[in-house]
Amino acid sequence: MTSENTGLDRSAEIGSVLPYLRRYARALTGSQTGGDRYAAAALEAILADSSALDPSLSVKTGLFKVLHVIWQASKVDTMDSSDDIMEGAAQRHLAKLTDNTREALLLHTIEEFDFDGVAEIMGVDRDEAEHLVNVAHREMADSIAGRVLIIEDEPIIAMDLENLVGDLGHRITGIARTRDEAVKLGSADKPDLILADIRLADNSSGIDAVNDLLGQFGNLPVIFITAYPERLLTGERPEPAFLISKPYKEDQVKSAVSQAMFFSTTASLKV
Repeated sequence: MTSENTGLDRSAEIGSVLPYLRRYARALTGSQTGGDRYAAAALEAILADSSALDPSLSVKTGLFKVLHVIWQASKVDTMDSSDDIMEGAAQRHLAKLTDNTREALLLHTIEEFDFDGVAEIMGVDRDEAEHLVNVAHREMADSIAGRVLIIEDEPIIAMDLENLVGDLGHRITGIARTRDEAVKLGSADKPDLILADIRLADNSSGIDAVNDLLGQFGNLPVIFITAYPERLLTGERPEPAFLISKPYKEDQVKSAVSQAMFFSTTASLKV
């Protein structure tokens, strides 16, 4: 294989990982704009110096490691200099948590790196990576309790989400199977967080339902659930800061719910 082909293969691998790098960065910052800024910085670092992407690691691990280095170098400044007021407020709140715990939790639960992968990305040993994840679970679970509206048309999934969210100490305001049901339930009992599927029972859109409620109440944290997360992570339109994939794992849902409760805003989406 020629060096040119190797370069093309690596570029293709980077392209395939990019949607998930954006997802991670957006969850760190709580916003599409802030997250995409960090993802772009990681790519720029690699373009400026190809050795920044460690050839001994998988492209995914290497790319996340580059982003982590940039995040660590700038996250303190972000709290004071963010041009997004809500993002800056969220970062100041998150700074109260034990350092590096959120990063470890996101990498392990949302992005599904094992503890060895988390350790490599964060530059710590495996035991420390596992410790950080455990601390994050405890601190974030204790951080806040609120009202959650679930928008999900599959009864078994809806029941599972209800149990997972309830176990975290949150109150379920209702479970909606359609856009109209979601708006009705949300209007009757304003939620602190919305957990929404994309496609609903009557072929209506969970995105539309969320936008209806955001139009009524203003900014609320939202977690979207979809079998095709890459379709919502193109960077071409307003996109969610919090996104989990189907089929999901219990820790992914609990992690996303706990972290979304830290943020008081989410961008509406356009289909």
